[in-house]
Parts: sequence; C-alpha cells; structure tokens
Amino acid sequence: MSERVIAPKSRGFLFLDSHPGGCRQVVDDMWQAVPAPVAPGGEGPVALVIGSSAGYGLAATIAGLARIGIRGIGVCFEKAPARRTGTAGWYRTAATARLARQHGRDMVFLNGDAFGDAMKEEVADLLAERFGGRLDYLIYSVAAPRRTDPDTGEVYASVLKPVGSSYTTKTLVFDQDGAPEVKEVTTAPAEGDDIEQTVAVMGGTDWERWVTFLADRSLLAEGFTTAALSYIGSPLTAAIYRQGTIGAAKSHLEATARTLDERLGKTLGGRAVTSVNAAAVTQSSTAIPGIALYVGLLRGVLGDGMIAPIGQLVQLWDQLTGARSLDLDDEGRVRLDTWELDPTVQNAVAERWSTATSDSITDLADLGWFSDEVRRLYGFSVPGIDYTAAVETDVSWPAPTA
Repeated sequence: MSERVIAPKSRGFLFLDSHPGGCRQVVDDMWQAVPAPVAPGGEGPVALVIGSSAGYGLAATIAGLARIGIRGIGVCFEKAPARRTGTAGWYRTAATARLARQHGRDMVFLNGDAFGDAMKEEVADLLAERFGGRLDYLIYSVAAPRRTDPDTGEVYASVLKPVGSSYTTKTLVFDQDGAPEVKEVTTAPAEGDDIEQTVAVMGGTDWERWVTFLADRSLLAEGFTTAALSYIGSPLTAAIYRQGTIGAAKSHLEATARTLDERLGKTLGGRAVTSVNAAAVTQSSTAIPGIALYVGLLRGVLGDGMIAPIGQLVQLWDQLTGARSLDLDDEGRVRLDTWELDPTVQNAVAERWSTATSDSITDLADLGWFSDEVRRLYGFSVPGIDYTAAVETDVSWPAPTA
C-alpha cells in the first residue's frame, strides 16, 4: 500500500503528479455523458484505439465502449507509479478498464511504443487469438515528441514552429500566484529538416504502417474502417498550427487517408477518413503558443455551447457505424468542428483576442473553466473528490483477463 495525500504541483501547465481518484472520476463522468448504447446487448465490433489514454483518443475509447459496445484493444504509452505517482493516463486507463469489465466489454490495454513493430506484433497476436482474427475499426490518435523508424532505427523529432518566418502571438500564462497574464511570445521559424522530421512523427506514416501490418496478417474485416483524429483550428492560430510544421504533418495525414481509402475500398469495401475535431484543453494543446488564450476566449464566447471531446467522439462513432450518415467535406474529412469555426463564433473570438490584455482577460475569457480543465487533465479540480484525504497511488495496470 502506498497511500498519501496528493497536492497539485505544477510548472506552468505541466503537473508533476496525478491524482488517482480524480482521474478515475473523470473517466466515470465521461462514461456517464455518453448517450444510451446504439444497439444494447450482443457482441460489439472489434476496435483498436491507438493513443487510448488521453485527449481525443481517451474519448474515442470511452465513447466506443459505452455507445457502440466495442471490444478490442487500446494502445498507449504511460509511466507506472514510482517515486512520483503514475501518469494521469495510467490511472485513466485503469479506470476505463474497470468500467469496461463492469459493462461486459472485452477490452485489453497495452502499454508501450505504438511506433514500434513489437507492439504491432503483440496487437496482431491478440486479434488473432482473442478476437476472432478480425478488426472492424482502427482509431489513430497519436501525439508524440519523437518516433523511431522500425526499419532504419532513425529517430525523428517533431517541432512546433511556423514556416517561412518568425511568428509572434499573444499567449496566456499564469504567474506563481495563479494570476493570469497575456504576453507576447515569438517562435523562430522551421529550419533544416524540421518539417520533414515533424511529418515523420505526426504525419500518416505510422498510421499507414499499422493498416498495412494488420492487412498483411489478414486481420482486417470486410468493410474495415479507420479514422485518424486531426485538427484544423482557427485563423487566429493558423500560423503556428495549420500553416506551421504541425500543419504539414496534418496535411500528410489527410493525404494518407486518401491513399488508404482508395486501397481499402478496393480490397475490403472499407474506408479511411480523417476526423477534424474541435478545440479542447488537452495535454498536447496547452503546449502550443496562443492555444490556451484562444480556447479560454472561445469558452468565454460559447460557454456550455462548446462540445466536449466525449460528445464529439460519440458523433464520430455514430457516423462510422452508420447510426447516422457519414458527413464529409469536399476533401473527404469528417468535420466535428463546424460549431467552433462558425463565422459568427470566430468573429466574436477575434474581437476579444484583439483587445485581450492582462487587465481585461478575466472579462473576456472563462479562465476559471480553463484552469479547472487543465487541472482535470491530472485528476485535480474534479467535483466530489476529497483532496485532503490520502489515496492509493500504486494502481496496477489492468490485466488482460478473459
């Protein structure tokens, strides 16, 4: 037993510890937010979620389990409890596995490098031995700082930079006392092979490798469908995001979707799409200059009109499974971000952005909501949790019980 009181300690938006009880409650709340199952009872489709422990990948996993009744495999990369607590994703995965068992869903969670062929082999073996040798859906939701090429051993590193020239933007930070400040930050442009490196990590190469690997093992079912989760975002953040190095990777991801869609359509009557999700507070998004300010202002404009990731992924699963029609844009992308990019909304956010200062920001953005959302990523600021009580931190990784 290793019970102790966990206090929130952070460096900027990065917290040093996670709260197991808070992480468990976050997962419970997400599950409760999912509408009733589309087809209750019976054996659900087999799904693989790569990046299942955080952000939109976590939402995809929970929405798939609770709404569609999926069974299958979640893959993620998390750290076990040691001197510090486990990562938040470690505790969220344990909580998701517990709910899956309670609801009779056969879901196995694997912890390791999704980019490596060893993980692909482990997943393939599980699909063959445990899930009837067929995969119906693959959701790809990976954000990573680096990737090792399984063929060459070369290590690629992704960077978050504009392309062509330096980029200066407003950004939101909090001082040591928690007071909000609006500052300007400048990011140097990509140089050398920054774009190629970022595309190698965050583009569609690994997604395609997963599909090819499983196809070569004859594990893809007729009608197999795969979706990679993506983001376009506001014109206010385009220079650092969609027009930057990450944007190049997203364009590569979308090109990969078109290639895979043609191939799967011919061989299996299947399909591949990218799903363009809307803004949310995630561990990845808070690292992007300007995104924290933008999301806080967006919440200030829309309030509860914002659709949380779990709600968006319910919509995606409904479309992928045919519970509602597949709604694609002219480039073949599922668009779950139309409410965010509505011109009226964007004009309102842009007006607030232009006048945002350290003095005015509390009137323009919902900073209480934003701050709580960041803390909830690590299991803090979760209603119903007594943070003065000791909690067990040594939580085991969920065993793949039959």
